[in-house]
Amino acid sequence: MIDEVLEEGVGNLKDKPPTLLVLNKKDLIKPGEIAKKLEWYEKFTDVDEVIPVSAKYGNGVEDIKAWILSKLPVGPSYYPKDIVSEHPERFFVSEIVREKIFMQYHREVPYACQVNVVSYKARPAAKDFIQVEVVVEKNSQKIILIGKEGRALKLLATAARLDIEDFLQKKVFLKVEVKVKENWRQDEGLLKYYGYGGQIRAM
Repeated sequence: MIDEVLEEGVGNLKDKPPTLLVLNKKDLIKPGEIAKKLEWYEKFTDVDEVIPVSAKYGNGVEDIKAWILSKLPVGPSYYPKDIVSEHPERFFVSEIVREKIFMQYHREVPYACQVNVVSYKARPAAKDFIQVEVVVEKNSQKIILIGKEGRALKLLATAARLDIEDFLQKKVFLKVEVKVKENWRQDEGLLKYYGYGGQIRAM
């Protein structure tokens, strides 16, 4: 049964930008019911497209991407075609390491980490050398990041290195160190140095 509130919300979408209605959890609905829902929305609403998906299994996600891309306006090229972004490689390296920290560790530890690329040396005759430091507020957080016999840090470094190599399309030597700078999130000088505007609220 179609939700009455949803009916009212999507009933009048004229004179609006392109609209896409995504119906999630199609894996829980019988194929015949999906067809009925699609028919109803196409008949009684003004949405441009209705796409049933299963976010749990990833079904239909590519269809959403394709629809969005088809609606994006064509604009001028502001950068050469071989440049993927105006951000330097250091930025992406730090973001990849940061992502791996969030994926591997839990609770408050990721939010207390600042990732800095200390050194990035391109070496034509060898692997590029990248040195990264992860700054935390407490020694207990450092212990968690490093793990027993350094296993957790090795796992983090390996996962980050593989993604960095995939992004850069070259082999790299990645060195990751953990340093403690007590209460760095409340230190205005360090925050400015790291590129933040003010104190970071504790999570």
